[in-house]
Amino acid sequence: MTTETPSQTVGPFLSIGLPWADGPDVVAEGTHGEFWLRGVVRDGAGAVVPDALVETWQADPEGQFGGTFRGFGRCPTDDEGRYGIRTVKPGVVAAPGGDTQAPHVDVSVFARGLLNRVVTRVYFADEPANATDPVLSGVPADRRDTLIAVPDGDGYRFDISLQGPHETVFFEL
Repeated sequence: MTTETPSQTVGPFLSIGLPWADGPDVVAEGTHGEFWLRGVVRDGAGAVVPDALVETWQADPEGQFGGTFRGFGRCPTDDEGRYGIRTVKPGVVAAPGGDTQAPHVDVSVFARGLLNRVVTRVYFADEPANATDPVLSGVPADRRDTLIAVPDGDGYRFDISLQGPHETVFFEL
């Protein structure tokens, strides 16, 4: 006789131990060039996801990882599915083969119903280097807009749709 067990997902218990007070602050308030990367996480039906966790990882403004620049942010969504990360624009990053990648922020989303995190990238609408980025160029043209953050108030807006007709492009690791 076999007994069915519930599948294990990455949520909704993310708020218990993963967030920390300065998690949303990749940089401190007052840092030169700081801005907010904000958005809303939605499910396939378009409903907000109030218990997701958004993680970001990025290079520093010179395109380097490590050193004294933390580069990592983590923010749970609120009751309206909103998240916000205080950061600075990353620099151009070296790519394999001598190419370069446009400034971007790597994003992981953890949420109920997901067996694994989903991973995407945020590119900036006002960045000329987007035109030659090898990863962005590999995404079908009609889907690239799901990876573009647009200027909005004191930063950029990047909404994440986990499924559905406007699903954000996610990458396999």
